[in-house]
Amino acid sequence: MQVTNHLINMKKLILPLLTFAVFMACKNEQQQNEQTMNYPAIPVSYPETATQDVSDDYFGTTVADPYRWLEDDNSEETGAWVKAQNAVTFGYLDKIPFRKAVRDRFEELFNYPKYSAPFQVGEYFFYSKNDGLQNQPVIYRQLGLDGQPEEFIDPNKITAEGTTAINIIGTSDDDKYVAVSRQDAGSDWQQIHVYETATGKKLPDELRWVKFSGAACWKDGFFYSRYPEPAKGQERSGNNMNHWVYYHKLGTPQSQDKLIFKDEKNPGYYHYGGVTEDGRYYILYQAPGTDGFALMYKDLEKDGPFVTLFEGYKNKSSVVHNIGTKFLVLTDIDAPNYRLVEVDITSPAKENWKTIIPESANLLQGCSTGGGKLYANYLEKATDRIYRMEYDGSGKTELQLPGVGSAGMPGGKEKHTTLFYSFTSFLYPPTIFKYDVPTGGSSVFQKTELKFNPEEYVERQVTYNSKDGTPVTMFVVHKKDLKMDGKNPCVLYGYGGFNISLTPGFSTSRILLLENGGVYAMANLRGGGEYGEEWHKDGMLMKKQNVFDDFIAAAEYLVKEGYTSSDRLGISGGSNGGLLVGACMTQRPELFAVAMPAVGVMDMLRYHKFTVGKGWIPEYGSSEESQEMFEYLKGYSPLHNLKPGVKYPSTLVTTADHDDRVVPAHSFKFAAALQQAHKGDNPVLIRIETDAGHGAGKPTSKIIDEIADIYSFFFYNTNTPVKYIKG
Repeated sequence: MQVTNHLINMKKLILPLLTFAVFMACKNEQQQNEQTMNYPAIPVSYPETATQDVSDDYFGTTVADPYRWLEDDNSEETGAWVKAQNAVTFGYLDKIPFRKAVRDRFEELFNYPKYSAPFQVGEYFFYSKNDGLQNQPVIYRQLGLDGQPEEFIDPNKITAEGTTAINIIGTSDDDKYVAVSRQDAGSDWQQIHVYETATGKKLPDELRWVKFSGAACWKDGFFYSRYPEPAKGQERSGNNMNHWVYYHKLGTPQSQDKLIFKDEKNPGYYHYGGVTEDGRYYILYQAPGTDGFALMYKDLEKDGPFVTLFEGYKNKSSVVHNIGTKFLVLTDIDAPNYRLVEVDITSPAKENWKTIIPESANLLQGCSTGGGKLYANYLEKATDRIYRMEYDGSGKTELQLPGVGSAGMPGGKEKHTTLFYSFTSFLYPPTIFKYDVPTGGSSVFQKTELKFNPEEYVERQVTYNSKDGTPVTMFVVHKKDLKMDGKNPCVLYGYGGFNISLTPGFSTSRILLLENGGVYAMANLRGGGEYGEEWHKDGMLMKKQNVFDDFIAAAEYLVKEGYTSSDRLGISGGSNGGLLVGACMTQRPELFAVAMPAVGVMDMLRYHKFTVGKGWIPEYGSSEESQEMFEYLKGYSPLHNLKPGVKYPSTLVTTADHDDRVVPAHSFKFAAALQQAHKGDNPVLIRIETDAGHGAGKPTSKIIDEIADIYSFFFYNTNTPVKYIKG
């Protein structure tokens, strides 16, 4: 297996999901013109939220937490509060006259086949496909490239509600078996099951209480990471500890699994890894959280001890491939933009490293292997470039992508001669390309067909200066003939954290905004990974305010340049991006008409006390580590910066009852406090989805409902004329 790809996937799981960006749109049969709409205010009567005399002492400072009781997601009181809030929210949404038409239009746009890039297992190729409106994608298998596709696993047949997500997370060395993860109702908790590749027969193996894990196959079993079974009632909010590595032998019960690695001195650390393609080494990553980590390896042939190759936890070094004892390692050591080095584990001192790909001015975002070749993915101004070369770095040639956008790297085993990669941009629907290793040629394998004419729109990248003068890039998308008169509805999206890069990508939901004369903007804020590790560090810990300053400056730029105005501007973001929206709407409430924080981290003083929140301490810091850090966190924590009597933007908070990444208590407490503090007739509502989690695996029906509600709320509260367009 490719250890680097596994590491990237694990990092995405542990992070607050950047999830799931928020969207916008609407309708009106007549041609949209310059007239200003004035939708009547919809009266709102908020439920009364009880307060309690609860407080904490931080270095001599008392901080009240009157809504602490909402942290108990199992209590009858919290359940009644959720029901009451949803009644108000959906009562409001029901009164928006174009809400159903918005939903109908989005369902029409969303109803097209969606494919993943295939990957090879023996003689078979596997991929997932959603016919259009299926709640979950179906996993298909076909014999050879010209074989007839056959249904392998259909998650939609497991539950009538379509809330079960299935993903292939490992394949056996002999290609006879595939391991799959099952996640129910959006939870991060996984079950692992095993299927025969050729027959699709499900084996009796079932592993539970798994999180943030792949299945690293070796011989007659696989390595995986799990937690102990949580206490009853604490499954979704309890503090997860002791993330240890086990080996499961096929055909045996989980109770007989062998403990491979534990660290009782650091029970909050994460452990995950994979087996090198030659089956010789197990590579283990040990991470206090979402930033730096240590790297260890174990010689499986000799059943040797774990040997530390890279100590933690200041840097990030990951194994891409190995040639015997020589490991190809992607590292940021002495290279904030990353480089690829060859490290011989028999003489691993830094002076013995051999540079394969030197650091450059552009971020070396990742490396992969397949067909005996090495592939390097660079990020140049937040857009992808991919190069192929030999294992020693020679013979560098660029893969010719169809444009400027985002691409997935080719990847596979050394024996594979056909690989696949994807490409997309804001105006280029996702397309799967087949890559022929012997010739180096690419051809379209699966093209997205939908009713959308990209020639009517323009995408561009602009640069603006943040508060401290730092240049920041931003993507802007809109109709070609749009007037820059400040009257356009605009959605500004951001994330700004955890070294995550925001690059161009296609979204049918965004069409709703664009076809109604809207502007979509996405800023590459500090804290992200677009410009290397220094860019990331400039937006974390005691520099987190830079992220909010960058986002506010992006909004000011859009207003100044005539793209929009403050009464037509909405801001959106999810998870860490929800924190971004919460912080900016409390710091500059007059700048935005609408705020849409999704599954946000809103309580910066207590976030580390729930599920996997402690893993974000390297990014945010902790309120308990020092008075200075406590004061800094309190200074921007959205929950703690709401002020009574302030007119805040029209706000629609979104969360889900099964979110065990960023627990819904963040959104519950923030919404309660916002309703109490807010002055004015702007609605401040919370929409709480049931049987859903942080975003991953959300069924299509719930996605369509939620996006339609968010768009309807945005357009109604920006007085935007909405035209209903039928394809």
